[in-house]
Amino acid sequence: MTTSETDPVRVRPFVWAVLPGLVLIVLGLLVFFSVLDSVREQDDLSNLDEPVLEWLVAHRTSGWTAVLATITFLTGPVVMPVGVAVGCVVWARAAQEWWRPVLLAGATAGAALLGLTVKGLVARPRPPSETMFVLGAPHTASFPSGHTLGTATFLLVAGYLVCSRRPSPGLIVAWGLATVIGTVLVGLSRLYLGFHFVTDVVAAVALAVVVLGVVSIIDRRHTGRLR
Repeated sequence: MTTSETDPVRVRPFVWAVLPGLVLIVLGLLVFFSVLDSVREQDDLSNLDEPVLEWLVAHRTSGWTAVLATITFLTGPVVMPVGVAVGCVVWARAAQEWWRPVLLAGATAGAALLGLTVKGLVARPRPPSETMFVLGAPHTASFPSGHTLGTATFLLVAGYLVCSRRPSPGLIVAWGLATVIGTVLVGLSRLYLGFHFVTDVVAAVALAVVVLGVVSIIDRRHTGRLR
């Protein structure tokens, strides 16, 4: 038996290229549909929606409101797309490559479309208007949180595209922490300001993991690198 016959990478290159992405997609979808089921059945995780919302609204302070309102503004549908577009153009010019910047821009745009589609299909009402800190009344449905989905997708995909080329432990840990902190802060801002429920935020993170899985498959098939 030759080495080529026993080496799974040589025997099944396609499977090894897409397997990590498929795992992420399956895990993300399992969490998403579990959360969706809890919302529809009004049980499990959705039992936290009202208590968490009420507690946060009751404990607002001027300082935290200013900070979290700024975060939610910067990661909203006006500022963030512009920031991502400018960042991707700068990245492409500085690195003299187009693949990763375009993939990142496409992932964030795709996540936005995915979020709007799911919002339309689920059509979950927003929290009561009296709980909202009004920065401009939202016109879309509540499930999932678009701000959280966009931020989590950007951080996850950018981290993958950078760390997969330079897989140093320090960089992976640092970017992982930044991703967790950034996503938590944005999700918290949406809860604190009364625009979303806990389940909206969790579902958004799950969808971001699905998008990361899709990006991983596309990237690994394009580059032919079995990282």
